[in-house]
Amino acid sequence: MAITQKPFPPRPMQNGGNKPQQQGMRGKRVEKENPNRINGEITAPTVRLVGENVEPNTVVSIKEALAMADEMELDLIEISPKAEPPVCRIADYQKFLYQQKRKAKEIKAKQVKVVIKEIRFGPQTDDHDYNFKLKHAENFIKEGAKVKASVFFRGRSIVFKEQGEILLLRFATDLEEIAKVELMPKLDGKKMNMILAPKGKK
Repeated sequence: MAITQKPFPPRPMQNGGNKPQQQGMRGKRVEKENPNRINGEITAPTVRLVGENVEPNTVVSIKEALAMADEMELDLIEISPKAEPPVCRIADYQKFLYQQKRKAKEIKAKQVKVVIKEIRFGPQTDDHDYNFKLKHAENFIKEGAKVKASVFFRGRSIVFKEQGEILLLRFATDLEEIAKVELMPKLDGKKMNMILAPKGKK
């Protein structure tokens, strides 16, 4: 008498069933919102293969590409879906994602963060206050930060806007050995701004 094997019940989705998942070629479960289509998700009839596991610019059918990935026990990963034909790589998808994240972190770490420190003046700032703020600006510039120098005009002091401009230009002159003017004095409502940036190393 023949024995009929009962099919296994479908495996429940993880995370409470909220996130549908796909199975990688090597049996690894991959979240659906991952940035690349892999394996059976790739719909193009032909693909261009790149990477260390294949000859350069090999164009094959999707069936052949999947067979190659299966033979290597790796995944077929679509990396340029808008190319004609789409470009794919045969690799371990989890390792591929890790390398992509690591590259993104390295790029982010190399990006220079621009810090802007503000120095505030009144249109009739006295020499003691001016020199105190000039010293602060020197320290900010030497630390690599930009300096936004602002003159605030309160009430009728707007009539002294020319004095404010003279003060800012004096400020730029006193810092010219270490800083360059990135934005000349400009009136913005009831304040006048100027931006100084550190000079590049010679």
